Amino acid sequence: MSKKKREIPVFDHPIIETHCHLDYLKDRPLEETLAEAQRVNIERIITIAVAPGNLATVRELAQVAPFLYGTQGIHPHDAESYSDAVEAEIRQHVPHDKMVAVGEIGLDYFYDNADRGIQRDVFRRQLQIACDTDRPVVIHSREADDDTIEILREFESTLTRRGVIHSFTSGPGLARYAIDQGWCLGFNGISTFNKAENVRDIIRMTPIEQLLLETDSPFLTPVPYRGRENAPFYIPFVAEKVAEVKDIPLQSVLEHTYHNSLRTFFRA
Repeated sequence: MSKKKREIPVFDHPIIETHCHLDYLKDRPLEETLAEAQRVNIERIITIAVAPGNLATVRELAQVAPFLYGTQGIHPHDAESYSDAVEAEIRQHVPHDKMVAVGEIGLDYFYDNADRGIQRDVFRRQLQIACDTDRPVVIHSREADDDTIEILREFESTLTRRGVIHSFTSGPGLARYAIDQGWCLGFNGISTFNKAENVRDIIRMTPIEQLLLETDSPFLTPVPYRGRENAPFYIPFVAEKVAEVKDIPLQSVLEHTYHNSLRTFFRA
């Protein structure tokens, strides 16, 4: 008989899920996912745009419930589908109250699904949108630390709101640059994986005032639910792991990450 998995903990302090992909979830109806998220005291959920085909979907999802929010942006995997029309759509909708950031944008040299030069150009164009609309940014960076730093340096003086480098798996150089420049770093279920000591090292060096919680669901399900589709309601396991790794009280993690999320995305 298989061992029963631990119940999802429910904390008194609310949590903000800063990065998920609700339109990618398949295992259960959206209503069930949202109800379970609320049961474990997730107060707000940000669902992230990644491609031209889901910009409108994210906008529609953000209208489903008062606690749902979204972003507008094109992931580096889809950089070659970026166009003037796509940029116009992002510029038109990202100022909406329910759209809280430009993203998910950045560079991915691991999969190289798009030409690297095009990735860099599209990254710059979308950072300019964030500058022009006074929105924070959700950044994806994988195996592209040096170029990510180089491009972000070009926008240091004009990007008045920073944002987050999400699902942080990069090296300490990018982490130190981002921290020094006022960015937050986002951590998810990878922090619970046995072979992810490099990520836990970055958690240790990240000031708690610049750390955000996320799931990136349906991907990267945390222990003890690996093998299942991830969902926002598993985020309490990430909070527990951050507290363990940083050797600070769980309540401190919950309070700081909550206020970090409000400050980053909601100006509170």
